[in-house]
Amino acid sequence: MRSFVKAGALALGVVGVAVLGGCQDKAPQPRSAVEVGTVTLVPQRVEFFAELPGRTSAYRVAEVRPQVNGIVKKRLFEEGAEVEAGQQLYQIDPAKYEANLASARADLAKAEANVKTVEAKAKRYADLVAVHAVSKQDRDDVVASLAQYRAEVQAARAAVDLARIDLGYTRVYAPISGRIGRSAVTEGALVTAGQTTALATVTQLDPIYVDMTQSSDDMAKLRRAVESGQMQGKLGTGTRVSLSSSNGGYAYAETGTLQFSDVTVDQTTGTVTLRAIFPNPRHELLPGLFVRARVAQGVNPDALTVPQAALVRDAVGGANVWMAGTDGKAGLHPVKLAQANGDGWVVASGLKAGDKVIVDGLQRLRAGVPVKAVDLTQTAETAPPGDAAAR
Repeated sequence: MRSFVKAGALALGVVGVAVLGGCQDKAPQPRSAVEVGTVTLVPQRVEFFAELPGRTSAYRVAEVRPQVNGIVKKRLFEEGAEVEAGQQLYQIDPAKYEANLASARADLAKAEANVKTVEAKAKRYADLVAVHAVSKQDRDDVVASLAQYRAEVQAARAAVDLARIDLGYTRVYAPISGRIGRSAVTEGALVTAGQTTALATVTQLDPIYVDMTQSSDDMAKLRRAVESGQMQGKLGTGTRVSLSSSNGGYAYAETGTLQFSDVTVDQTTGTVTLRAIFPNPRHELLPGLFVRARVAQGVNPDALTVPQAALVRDAVGGANVWMAGTDGKAGLHPVKLAQANGDGWVVASGLKAGDKVIVDGLQRLRAGVPVKAVDLTQTAETAPPGDAAAR
């Protein structure tokens, strides 16, 4: 019996040692470091742009209208063609105005003949009154008549000029160079001076205006950034402007310049109107086209940018980045973004120069996880110059 008990105790001791040995094998081991790619934030020069909605408008528009009454005899242009300033567009029947001019010239000749007769008479009366052959009253009457006939000559000359002008108005010319639209009249149509309907419209397309709108709040932020020294430059005449289609699918090749910024804010929209001028040699832009304008607004010489891949959004849409801390562990930090910058973002606050932001291996990260950082930084010397577009 004692032998059986002793054998059982021995067996239990062996099992206990085995169990203890198994527990020791399953003790927590130190976590291995997660290999991640990082970029080191380096200040760089970033040019800021504002993306603004805009609409094209013609540089000049002239409505062609008749200045005399008459029947249209000829139309001397092709609809949709390019016309030059001073080119004749229409011919109105000139017969009536040619007759008026001839009549005015005849009246002028009559008045000039009367002047010559009275001038000779006045000269004779001047000699006769000296020898008392005629009275001074008769001499005075002749002098007054001469002045009256001279005035009639001046009126007749003015009538000739007016008749000549009216005759000239029967030839309707293009007031500006540009593309002419459809004609509102054909040969045989009666037109009248001062009519409400234009005969045609000439539009100058090169150059062309682009009218844009920007929030007054955004302009105020820009002004404060410049005044505080965070940004260099200002929005003013001569600022570069680039253009694309409203959906962003087409980029216009020519670069424009800002002409002016309006001095009032639209009370209904809270926006300010900006106007830029663009070369349009191939007439790709037509009036009334909706576009997106990219306006240079300033330069931040010491901006910090983070790649798009480094951003992590929280449940409310806030921006965060994972950073490799000096203790070798990962930490999630909230940041405030300012402007888009190519495939990254300019950081307004939350980071500083020299911080190591994790851009690769984010899926394996947890707060406090040890990380092995592999620097992927593209230095400011080799990086292409950045430019930022306002959201």
